[in-house]
Amino acid sequence: MANEVTPPRRRVKKEKSMWIPGIIVLLLFLFVSFSYYAYQIVYTANVDTKGQDTYVYIPTGATYDQALDSVEATGTIIDRLSLRFMAKLMDYDKLVKPGRYKIESGWGNRQLIGTLRLGEQAPLKLTFNNIRLRSQLAEKLAASLEPSAEEIDSLLNDQEYLKTLGFDTTTVVSMFIPNTYEVYWTITAPELMQRMKTEYDRFWTDERKAKAEKMGLSPKEVSTLASIVQAETIKNDEKPRVAGVYLNRLQRGMKLEADPTVVYAVRDFSIRRVLNVHLQHDSPYNTYRYAGLPPGPINVPDISSIDAVLNPEQHKYIYFCAKEDFSGYHSFAVTHAEHIANARRYQRALTERNILR
Repeated sequence: MANEVTPPRRRVKKEKSMWIPGIIVLLLFLFVSFSYYAYQIVYTANVDTKGQDTYVYIPTGATYDQALDSVEATGTIIDRLSLRFMAKLMDYDKLVKPGRYKIESGWGNRQLIGTLRLGEQAPLKLTFNNIRLRSQLAEKLAASLEPSAEEIDSLLNDQEYLKTLGFDTTTVVSMFIPNTYEVYWTITAPELMQRMKTEYDRFWTDERKAKAEKMGLSPKEVSTLASIVQAETIKNDEKPRVAGVYLNRLQRGMKLEADPTVVYAVRDFSIRRVLNVHLQHDSPYNTYRYAGLPPGPINVPDISSIDAVLNPEQHKYIYFCAKEDFSGYHSFAVTHAEHIANARRYQRALTERNILR
């Protein structure tokens, strides 16, 4: 028993104290690593659009997962895991907002999720032209917006609803003035209709209304005549002259006898030559059978066509037909005999062209 040696306690304490710096270093390392990773998650660029304009569309009613799936489907997210981690931290699951959002290269997760959370949509440029039918108008608008063609078309065919806007199913297309409008993708069908009504009212200034009234026409009738002018010529500088022809006919109580109205009545837009069989078609749009203007526009006339009717060329022409040089312009005539001569020259040119083929 006398030979047993008890280890000194100081030595144990010394060994324990040697661990403390190591633990501190490890903790510091973990802290720095976590801080760096946290910084990366929040601020480091996580979007690469490769120089392309990129938009993400989040439909109305989309869930949190659907919204993030839409973002990732753009193919611009570098680290998907960090994006979803940040989305959770920012409570995006409780703040999903529908919309069309533009995302930029170099954005970090915080900026991207912040834009989506706040609903900071990118407006789009809405344009439409070369429209004949209400159904085509609905499809054209729906191609750029969230509302479906069916939703828009149902309003364009709802007589009671259209009455609140001052239109009916035959005149409603005149409410849509072809232009470029800035709207949000999520605009609803009723909101879109109201926006177009506001733009229509803005377009029809006191000056334009006064010009229409002086001619004895309402704004809707001006649009109807403008649609015929637009169907007759693609040359903007010729539109006022064509408008003058039809106004002369109206003033004389003559039938308009406009071929495009017959094509519209038959609803066969592949027709290139209007034949006698087409002229017999019974429709209020057939201006060979019925005098005056048709019930409504035969297309959505653009501003140049409307202004051509409001500012027609003053002349005595009653007739016109396509020029024999196939330039797209027309030959105009005061008398029927002159018109027949012009028409024969055009017919000969058609025959010659067919022979050359």
